[in-house]
Amino acid sequence: MNWRVVSAIAIGTSHRTNGSDCQDDCWAMVEQLGAERVLAVFVADGAGSARYGRDGATTAVQSAARFMTEAFASEAPRLTIEQAPTLARDCIQAVRSAIFELASAKDDAGAAGGIDPIDIAGKKELEPRDFACTFLGAISTSQATLVFQIGDGAIVLDTGNGLELFAAPMTGEYANMTHFVTQDDCLDVMVHKLYPNGALKLAAFSDGLQRLALNMAQGTPHEPFFEPFFSVLAKATAEQEDMLQGQLAAFLDSAPVNERTDDDKSLALAVRCE
Repeated sequence: MNWRVVSAIAIGTSHRTNGSDCQDDCWAMVEQLGAERVLAVFVADGAGSARYGRDGATTAVQSAARFMTEAFASEAPRLTIEQAPTLARDCIQAVRSAIFELASAKDDAGAAGGIDPIDIAGKKELEPRDFACTFLGAISTSQATLVFQIGDGAIVLDTGNGLELFAAPMTGEYANMTHFVTQDDCLDVMVHKLYPNGALKLAAFSDGLQRLALNMAQGTPHEPFFEPFFSVLAKATAEQEDMLQGQLAAFLDSAPVNERTDDDKSLALAVRCE
């Protein structure tokens, strides 16, 4: 089994106006790990209230990708009912460990936890909440698909029964609040599900696209939003994936999208190909 994948991020117009950076990051990759071709999709959105939310999101995505590679290297992990919850929790713990190391590094401008270097010079007396971010993850093999989430944004997928929303975007106690991986109770609020088949189609995105991609009242995917992406990706060759990334980034930063959301946007897509 294999998949075509593409992912991109775009800064929101509100962030561009106030001179801040895009706080989103995402990853979509297919790798041969042990005896399996494994699809991994991760999306993180730095909290607007966090001083270094962008660094938190980047660290989350990078550490999750590294965890997934290491977890499957021995061929031991299997996406079963018994093992999937532990795999989801272990991935979140790896993300938290990397963020906590980044926070504790303080004046050390080197990389924390073996991740790619991030310039943290001058960021003194940092705490994990300074890097707060939401996190969405999907791991799919030929046998099953594990999805898990902390915070808003969403994952939609088709494993043979049509396109469905995995879980409603999480909200906090008050409006415009959500949950983050840096919370002490993040494993308690995490939602996860194991689907008994490999993903045929999958999309993960940050909250900047929720109003475009979801029928919020019905709690369902807005299929006309996704089908053009899935259709193009299904017909693409491996050589065209880089070109599609640029086109996806241009779409996310286009006027029709920016007219409906001023937030950062990230979107990762995967389509199964034989």
